[in-house]
Amino acid sequence: MIENNLLPTYEQLWQNTTNWTPSLEELNLFQELYNEILAINKYLNLTRITTIEEFWEKNLWDSLAPILEYDLSNKKIIDIGTGGGFPGLPIAIAFSEAKLTLMDSTNKKIKFINDFSHKLKLKNIETLVNRAEIIGQDKNYRKQYDFALIRAVAEISVCLEYSLPLLKLGGIAILYRGNLSEEEKEITEKIADQLGGKITKIINKNTPIKNHIRHCIYIEKTRITPKQYPREVGKPVKEPLSGFITSKSSQ
Repeated sequence: MIENNLLPTYEQLWQNTTNWTPSLEELNLFQELYNEILAINKYLNLTRITTIEEFWEKNLWDSLAPILEYDLSNKKIIDIGTGGGFPGLPIAIAFSEAKLTLMDSTNKKIKFINDFSHKLKLKNIETLVNRAEIIGQDKNYRKQYDFALIRAVAEISVCLEYSLPLLKLGGIAILYRGNLSEEEKEITEKIADQLGGKITKIINKNTPIKNHIRHCIYIEKTRITPKQYPREVGKPVKEPLSGFITSKSSQ
């Protein structure tokens, strides 16, 4: 273990903000994850979040806080665009009985996740190098998941088009978001409906140390997503569904 890079345990902070505290085994795995991130970042730009406090808040707390209320035993979860493994890796550590698929289009990042999972003997992770537009039309993945997680750095309509086709009926998409305007909420509601989903709640729970703005949008899959979604690779970004919603409302 790297003595100068020991993560704080923050048990009381976990308890106060999420009503959960990690076990000693989970804390050790979080530390191993941080050590591996620091080591690999020397030659692969895996993440810009490398300081102790930032890593705990933005990669551990941020990943887990939105989903800790659920019983994930035997649930199938997909992390879309996982990057360096967030939120998927912390969730796999905290929920050993969940079944996670971590998907990204970058081979190097998925290789890191595979190597880390093997080293730490995490048996509940599988990985996938692909695009959301492709797997969303593949019967092996479409309508297969109980939860679809996506960090909503892209436009929300893109995140919805990527995630909702992958969910079973009754499944839940969780969009991890920073700021969220009233207009975005309205557009999200309309596009979710178009794709067979319904917003069940939007939670604003700012980060506990730096008080950064966080919103999590929860969308339940209530109907089958129309088969034309997701559209072909690149189209959700180039021609976002939000543009059609906005243009219709302005006519």
